[in-house]
Amino acid sequence: MSHKRIPKRKAAIAVGGVAALGAAALLLPSANASQTNGDAATPRTFKANDISNVASMLATQLGDTFAGSYYDAQQKQLVVNVVGNDSNAVAQIEKAGAVAHQVQNSTAALEAAAKTLKADATVPGTSWSVDPKTNEIRVTADSTVTGDKWNTVQSTVKNLGSGVATLAKSAGTLKPFVDGGDAIFGGNVRCSLGFNVTASDGTPAFLTAGHCGVAAAKWSDSQTGASIATVDQATFPGAGDFSLVKYDDPATQTNSAVNVGNGQSVQINQAVEAAVGQQVFRMGSTTGLHNGNVTGLNATVNYPEGTVTGLIQTDVCAEAGDSGGSLFTQDGGAVGLTSGGSGDCTAGGETFFQPVTTALAAVGATLGAGDAGAAGAGGAADPSASAADPGAVDPGTGAAADPSASATDAAGAGTGATGTNHRHRKHHKSGAAAQQSAAASGDGSGLVSTP
Repeated sequence: MSHKRIPKRKAAIAVGGVAALGAAALLLPSANASQTNGDAATPRTFKANDISNVASMLATQLGDTFAGSYYDAQQKQLVVNVVGNDSNAVAQIEKAGAVAHQVQNSTAALEAAAKTLKADATVPGTSWSVDPKTNEIRVTADSTVTGDKWNTVQSTVKNLGSGVATLAKSAGTLKPFVDGGDAIFGGNVRCSLGFNVTASDGTPAFLTAGHCGVAAAKWSDSQTGASIATVDQATFPGAGDFSLVKYDDPATQTNSAVNVGNGQSVQINQAVEAAVGQQVFRMGSTTGLHNGNVTGLNATVNYPEGTVTGLIQTDVCAEAGDSGGSLFTQDGGAVGLTSGGSGDCTAGGETFFQPVTTALAAVGATLGAGDAGAAGAGGAADPSASAADPGAVDPGTGAAADPSASATDAAGAGTGATGTNHRHRKHHKSGAAAQQSAAASGDGSGLVSTP
């Protein structure tokens, strides 16, 4: 794919691929501002980026009584689980504008159950996460888990007791999203840039998937191009799936934005914690822009390469070549980096993401860099406006809004780096050039591929 270099080498966040019209429509501006009702006991309506702050505050205040929380997207309300009939806890929850929900399992009980699963049911092809909506652990086994392996997982879940965990079969196969395609290139693999950041030493860098970072040390924005970035740190498998990749040119200036096509981009203004029930958008070089909801937190995924913990589980689809790509909210919150999953964007599936907040803390970086105020290809956009019919546009044709138009450069700038110590120059795309790159670069896809 081709990238246009701008005089100041400004780059937008790489989120390659053509934006599907459906998701983009959802990103259109909407009246979803946080509101406070006159009666303190009346639930508030929350903006997506406010959920995690209020939930964290209540978790601290309630202590052991707190048993998780989730976002009721239809009512735009925060629901907080409490163990037992504690009127003081209910009063604190209502004072914060949230809705109290009495449940059976405490956070400690669910954590203990997760430890049992890790000890007795760590089988490749399985995953589990806490679902605060049901107050249970949701365990999933893919199509490779059969025979004695299935019996082991099934018996372990059963022995946890009634109402603690559920077990379901998945038709697909759990794997990091690696496959042939175009995006950022590192040796024989390709991935996508997630978010531009500033490293602890003040140099420009970007985040992508850890399995991309361990696959290659240097990354380019074209299959045969020179390296523009070098991997500084990478974690996979283990406690996460993330890499910090530094741009080779220390003068690189980057934008904190995701291009969603039609000359528009979503400005990324902060890193936010995910909340179950929260609507999120994913940009990828292979499949473009798609949206869905967070379905689980602190997920453990047993990939063939090893176990990864602390992930976000969603019902957003993704495919090979989307690894490392951006997961974000409508109002500009950076949520995650595409890790892997099962299924595809035709039949559907589930995808797991590395939380941006924990990745930033682990590598010592801060979100954004350079002139972060620039919005890339154009004005602010609502990602949902392009994600509307994810399957309606071929990511390679450029027929619809190409998210890579703005995010491509970011992707090009950041995506060009694979997995070792390399710095990457960020490039900005817009208009036709961006659309062309969608097919060739797959910026922002987050999945690793082999060209």
